[in-house]
Amino acid sequence: MFSQILEVTLPVFGIALLGYLYGRLNGSDMDSANRINMNLFVPALLFYVLSEKIPDSPEWRSIALGTVVIVLGSGLLSWPLARLLNFRSRVILPPMMFNNSGNLGLPLAALAFGEEMLPFAVVAFVVSTSLHFSLGIWLVSGRLHPMILLKNPVFLATLAGITAHIGDWHTPAILLPGLEMISQVAIPLMLVALGVRLIHVDLSHWRAGLAGALLCPATGVISAIAAIALLEPSEQMGKILLLFSVLPPAVMNFLLAERYQGAAEEVAAMVAFGNLASLAVIPLALVFIL
Repeated sequence: MFSQILEVTLPVFGIALLGYLYGRLNGSDMDSANRINMNLFVPALLFYVLSEKIPDSPEWRSIALGTVVIVLGSGLLSWPLARLLNFRSRVILPPMMFNNSGNLGLPLAALAFGEEMLPFAVVAFVVSTSLHFSLGIWLVSGRLHPMILLKNPVFLATLAGITAHIGDWHTPAILLPGLEMISQVAIPLMLVALGVRLIHVDLSHWRAGLAGALLCPATGVISAIAAIALLEPSEQMGKILLLFSVLPPAVMNFLLAERYQGAAEEVAAMVAFGNLASLAVIPLALVFIL
Protein backbone atom coordinates (compact mmCIF):
# COMPACT_ATOMS: atom_id res chain seq x y z
CA MET A 1 0.00 0.00 0.00
CA PHE A 2 2.79 2.43 0.93
CA SER A 3 4.59 1.88 -2.37
CA GLN A 4 1.34 2.36 -4.29
CA ILE A 5 0.67 5.68 -2.54
CA LEU A 6 4.28 6.73 -3.16
CA GLU A 7 3.93 5.92 -6.86
CA VAL A 8 0.91 8.24 -7.01
CA THR A 9 2.17 11.14 -4.91
CA LEU A 10 5.93 11.22 -5.58
CA PRO A 11 5.74 12.32 -9.25
CA VAL A 12 3.16 15.00 -8.45
CA PHE A 13 4.85 16.49 -5.42
CA GLY A 14 8.28 15.94 -6.97
CA ILE A 15 7.47 18.16 -9.94
CA ALA A 16 5.92 20.75 -7.60
CA LEU A 17 9.14 20.65 -5.55
CA LEU A 18 11.15 21.34 -8.71
CA GLY A 19 8.90 24.36 -9.29
CA TYR A 20 9.49 25.52 -5.72
CA LEU A 21 13.28 25.21 -6.09
CA TYR A 22 13.14 26.98 -9.44
CA GLY A 23 11.19 29.82 -7.85
CA ARG A 24 13.70 30.11 -5.04
CA LEU A 25 16.62 30.28 -7.45
CA ASN A 26 15.11 32.31 -10.27
CA GLY A 27 12.22 34.28 -8.79
CA SER A 28 8.49 33.75 -8.94
CA ASP A 29 7.63 35.36 -12.26
CA MET A 30 5.37 32.77 -13.86
CA ASP A 31 2.83 35.19 -15.33
CA SER A 32 3.75 34.55 -18.96
CA ALA A 33 3.98 30.78 -18.51
CA ASN A 34 0.66 30.65 -16.63
CA ARG A 35 -1.02 32.81 -19.27
CA ILE A 36 0.19 30.53 -22.06
CA ASN A 37 -0.90 27.47 -20.10
CA MET A 38 -4.41 28.77 -19.40
CA ASN A 39 -4.86 30.18 -22.90
CA LEU A 40 -3.30 27.36 -24.95
CA PHE A 41 -2.16 24.17 -23.23
CA VAL A 42 -5.06 23.67 -20.79
CA PRO A 43 -7.73 24.41 -23.45
CA ALA A 44 -5.94 21.95 -25.76
CA LEU A 45 -5.98 19.30 -23.01
CA LEU A 46 -9.68 19.84 -22.32
CA PHE A 47 -10.67 19.75 -25.97
CA TYR A 48 -8.52 16.69 -26.64
CA VAL A 49 -9.87 14.68 -23.72
CA LEU A 50 -13.49 15.76 -24.11
CA SER A 51 -13.61 15.18 -27.86
CA GLU A 52 -11.37 12.11 -28.13
CA LYS A 53 -11.21 10.33 -24.78
CA ILE A 54 -14.56 10.58 -23.00
CA PRO A 55 -16.03 7.07 -23.19
CA ASP A 56 -19.55 6.53 -24.44
CA SER A 57 -20.74 5.81 -20.93
CA PRO A 58 -23.35 7.40 -18.66
CA GLU A 59 -20.84 7.26 -15.79
CA TRP A 60 -19.39 10.66 -16.66
CA ARG A 61 -22.74 12.19 -15.72
CA SER A 62 -22.39 10.92 -12.15
CA ILE A 63 -18.99 12.63 -11.98
CA ALA A 64 -20.45 15.89 -13.31
CA LEU A 65 -23.41 15.88 -10.91
CA GLY A 66 -21.23 14.70 -8.03
CA THR A 67 -18.83 17.57 -8.62
CA VAL A 68 -21.70 20.06 -8.50
CA VAL A 69 -22.87 18.56 -5.18
CA ILE A 70 -19.34 18.75 -3.73
CA VAL A 71 -18.78 22.35 -4.83
CA LEU A 72 -22.15 23.64 -3.62
CA GLY A 73 -22.13 21.45 -0.51
CA SER A 74 -18.70 22.74 0.52
CA GLY A 75 -20.00 26.29 0.22
CA LEU A 76 -23.13 25.57 2.28
CA LEU A 77 -21.09 23.87 5.01
CA SER A 78 -18.50 26.66 5.06
CA TRP A 79 -20.97 29.53 5.24
CA PRO A 80 -21.91 29.18 8.96
CA LEU A 81 -18.25 28.48 9.78
CA ALA A 82 -17.29 31.71 8.03
CA ARG A 83 -19.62 33.65 10.30
CA LEU A 84 -18.34 31.77 13.37
CA LEU A 85 -14.70 32.51 12.50
CA ASN A 86 -15.44 36.13 11.55
CA PHE A 87 -14.41 35.67 7.91
CA ARG A 88 -16.27 37.48 5.18
CA SER A 89 -18.21 35.07 2.99
CA ARG A 90 -16.66 36.44 -0.21
CA VAL A 91 -13.22 35.65 1.25
CA ILE A 92 -13.64 32.14 2.60
CA LEU A 93 -16.38 30.54 0.47
CA PRO A 94 -14.64 30.42 -2.95
CA PRO A 95 -11.42 28.73 -1.66
CA MET A 96 -13.53 26.15 0.19
CA MET A 97 -15.66 25.46 -2.89
CA PHE A 98 -13.18 25.52 -5.75
CA ASN A 99 -10.23 23.21 -5.29
CA ASN A 100 -7.06 22.32 -7.13
CA SER A 101 -8.73 19.91 -9.53
CA GLY A 102 -6.34 20.93 -12.32
CA ASN A 103 -2.84 21.20 -10.87
CA LEU A 104 -3.26 18.25 -8.49
CA GLY A 105 -6.50 16.52 -9.40
CA LEU A 106 -5.65 15.54 -12.96
CA PRO A 107 -2.17 14.07 -12.38
CA LEU A 108 -3.28 12.36 -9.16
CA ALA A 109 -6.27 10.75 -10.87
CA ALA A 110 -4.12 9.54 -13.79
CA LEU A 111 -1.53 8.00 -11.45
CA ALA A 112 -4.01 6.59 -8.94
CA PHE A 113 -6.58 5.12 -11.31
CA GLY A 114 -4.78 4.87 -14.67
CA GLU A 115 -4.82 6.96 -17.83
CA GLU A 116 -8.18 5.46 -18.81
CA MET A 117 -9.77 7.25 -15.84
CA LEU A 118 -8.25 10.65 -16.70
CA PRO A 119 -11.25 11.71 -18.83
CA PHE A 120 -13.54 11.39 -15.80
CA ALA A 121 -11.18 13.57 -13.75
CA VAL A 122 -11.25 16.07 -16.62
CA VAL A 123 -15.06 16.15 -16.35
CA ALA A 124 -14.74 17.09 -12.66
CA PHE A 125 -12.18 19.76 -13.57
CA VAL A 126 -14.39 21.16 -16.32
CA VAL A 127 -17.47 21.37 -14.08
CA SER A 128 -15.52 22.94 -11.23
CA THR A 129 -13.80 25.45 -13.52
CA SER A 130 -17.07 26.43 -15.20
CA LEU A 131 -18.66 27.06 -11.81
CA HIS A 132 -15.57 28.96 -10.67
CA PHE A 133 -15.69 31.36 -13.62
CA SER A 134 -19.41 31.98 -13.09
CA LEU A 135 -20.59 31.40 -9.52
CA GLY A 136 -17.08 31.97 -8.12
CA ILE A 137 -16.66 35.37 -9.77
CA TRP A 138 -20.12 36.38 -8.58
CA LEU A 139 -19.21 35.42 -5.00
CA VAL A 140 -15.98 37.43 -5.06
CA SER A 141 -17.12 40.50 -7.01
CA GLY A 142 -20.89 40.55 -6.45
CA ARG A 143 -21.52 40.64 -10.20
CA LEU A 144 -21.11 38.48 -13.27
CA HIS A 145 -20.67 39.52 -16.88
CA PRO A 146 -21.49 36.73 -19.38
CA MET A 147 -18.74 38.03 -21.67
CA ILE A 148 -16.17 36.87 -19.11
CA LEU A 149 -17.14 33.29 -19.91
CA LEU A 150 -17.40 33.87 -23.65
CA LYS A 151 -13.86 35.30 -23.73
CA ASN A 152 -12.35 32.55 -21.58
CA PRO A 153 -10.34 29.98 -23.60
CA VAL A 154 -10.93 27.26 -21.00
CA PHE A 155 -14.71 27.70 -21.24
CA LEU A 156 -14.64 27.88 -25.05
CA ALA A 157 -12.47 24.75 -25.32
CA THR A 158 -14.83 22.96 -22.94
CA LEU A 159 -17.85 23.98 -25.00
CA ALA A 160 -16.13 22.91 -28.23
CA GLY A 161 -15.05 19.58 -26.72
CA ILE A 162 -18.50 18.73 -25.40
CA THR A 163 -20.06 19.70 -28.74
CA ALA A 164 -17.58 17.46 -30.58
CA HIS A 165 -18.30 14.59 -28.20
CA ILE A 166 -22.06 14.89 -28.60
CA GLY A 167 -21.77 15.17 -32.39
CA ASP A 168 -19.17 12.37 -32.57
CA TRP A 169 -16.79 14.71 -34.37
CA HIS A 170 -13.07 14.03 -34.19
CA THR A 171 -9.89 15.95 -34.93
CA PRO A 172 -8.45 15.02 -38.36
CA ALA A 173 -5.81 12.30 -38.03
CA ILE A 174 -3.10 14.55 -39.47
CA LEU A 175 -3.68 17.14 -36.70
CA LEU A 176 -4.30 14.77 -33.80
CA PRO A 177 -0.62 14.11 -32.87
CA GLY A 178 0.05 17.85 -32.61
CA LEU A 179 -3.04 18.39 -30.46
CA GLU A 180 -2.00 15.55 -28.17
CA MET A 181 1.55 16.93 -27.82
CA ILE A 182 0.28 20.39 -26.90
CA SER A 183 -2.18 18.94 -24.37
CA GLN A 184 0.60 16.99 -22.63
CA VAL A 185 2.33 20.23 -21.62
CA ALA A 186 -0.55 21.42 -19.42
CA ILE A 187 -0.30 19.16 -16.37
CA PRO A 188 3.49 19.34 -15.75
CA LEU A 189 3.42 23.12 -16.19
CA MET A 190 0.51 23.36 -13.72
CA LEU A 191 2.57 21.48 -11.13
CA VAL A 192 5.64 23.66 -11.69
CA ALA A 193 3.49 26.79 -11.31
CA LEU A 194 2.01 25.38 -8.11
CA GLY A 195 5.49 24.84 -6.66
CA VAL A 196 6.59 28.36 -7.59
CA ARG A 197 3.49 29.80 -5.94
CA LEU A 198 4.36 28.09 -2.65
CA ILE A 199 7.41 30.30 -2.08
CA HIS A 200 4.97 33.06 -1.05
CA VAL A 201 3.67 31.52 2.17
CA ASP A 202 2.64 34.42 4.43
CA LEU A 203 2.54 33.40 8.11
CA SER A 204 0.89 36.67 9.16
CA HIS A 205 -2.45 35.33 7.92
CA TRP A 206 -2.12 31.96 9.66
CA ARG A 207 -5.78 31.86 10.75
CA ALA A 208 -6.94 32.09 7.16
CA GLY A 209 -4.26 29.60 6.14
CA LEU A 210 -5.39 27.11 8.77
CA ALA A 211 -8.96 27.44 7.51
CA GLY A 212 -7.80 26.58 4.02
CA ALA A 213 -5.78 23.63 5.26
CA LEU A 214 -8.55 22.06 7.38
CA LEU A 215 -11.97 23.23 6.21
CA CYS A 216 -11.49 22.69 2.48
CA PRO A 217 -10.85 18.91 2.62
CA ALA A 218 -13.23 18.43 5.58
CA THR A 219 -16.24 20.07 3.92
CA GLY A 220 -15.29 18.42 0.64
CA VAL A 221 -15.31 14.90 2.09
CA ILE A 222 -18.66 15.44 3.83
CA SER A 223 -20.13 16.71 0.56
CA ALA A 224 -18.61 13.81 -1.40
CA ILE A 225 -20.14 11.25 0.96
CA ALA A 226 -23.51 12.97 0.47
CA ALA A 227 -23.04 12.96 -3.31
CA ILE A 228 -22.17 9.24 -3.35
CA ALA A 229 -25.18 8.41 -1.18
CA LEU A 230 -27.46 10.51 -3.40
CA LEU A 231 -26.18 9.48 -6.84
CA GLU A 232 -25.02 5.91 -6.12
CA PRO A 233 -22.19 5.95 -8.69
CA SER A 234 -20.00 2.93 -9.46
CA GLU A 235 -17.19 2.17 -7.01
CA GLN A 236 -14.55 3.65 -9.33
CA MET A 237 -16.53 6.85 -9.91
CA GLY A 238 -17.06 7.15 -6.16
CA LYS A 239 -13.30 6.94 -5.61
CA ILE A 240 -12.71 9.72 -8.14
CA LEU A 241 -15.25 11.92 -6.34
CA LEU A 242 -13.58 11.23 -2.99
CA LEU A 243 -10.16 12.13 -4.40
CA PHE A 244 -11.60 15.31 -5.90
CA SER A 245 -13.15 16.24 -2.55
CA VAL A 246 -9.88 16.27 -0.54
CA LEU A 247 -7.95 18.53 -2.92
CA PRO A 248 -6.71 21.87 -1.53
CA PRO A 249 -7.93 25.32 -2.65
CA ALA A 250 -7.14 26.25 -6.25
CA VAL A 251 -4.52 28.89 -7.07
CA MET A 252 -7.15 30.58 -9.23
CA ASN A 253 -8.91 31.69 -6.03
CA PHE A 254 -5.99 33.98 -5.27
CA LEU A 255 -5.87 35.37 -8.80
CA LEU A 256 -9.59 36.20 -8.78
CA ALA A 257 -9.40 37.69 -5.27
CA GLU A 258 -6.49 39.86 -6.40
CA ARG A 259 -8.37 40.99 -9.49
CA TYR A 260 -11.63 41.78 -7.69
CA GLN A 261 -10.08 43.04 -4.42
CA GLY A 262 -11.35 40.17 -2.30
CA ALA A 263 -8.76 40.15 0.55
CA ALA A 264 -6.09 38.61 -1.67
CA GLU A 265 -3.56 38.19 1.16
CA GLU A 266 -5.92 36.02 3.21
CA VAL A 267 -6.93 33.98 0.17
CA ALA A 268 -3.25 33.50 -0.75
CA ALA A 269 -2.64 32.11 2.75
CA MET A 270 -5.56 29.68 2.37
CA VAL A 271 -4.19 28.48 -0.95
CA ALA A 272 -0.59 28.15 0.27
CA PHE A 273 -1.39 26.47 3.60
CA GLY A 274 -3.96 24.22 1.95
CA ASN A 275 -1.55 23.01 -0.69
CA LEU A 276 1.20 22.44 1.88
CA ALA A 277 -1.23 20.48 4.07
CA SER A 278 -2.12 18.34 1.05
CA LEU A 279 1.31 16.72 1.42
CA ALA A 280 -0.23 14.90 4.41
CA VAL A 281 -3.95 14.99 3.57
CA ILE A 282 -3.74 13.38 0.12
CA PRO A 283 -1.57 10.36 1.09
CA LEU A 284 -3.85 9.79 4.07
CA ALA A 285 -6.92 9.95 1.84
CA LEU A 286 -5.34 7.54 -0.64
CA VAL A 287 -4.99 4.98 2.15
CA PHE A 288 -8.80 4.79 2.27
CA ILE A 289 -9.45 5.31 -1.45
CA LEU A 290 -7.04 2.83 -3.03
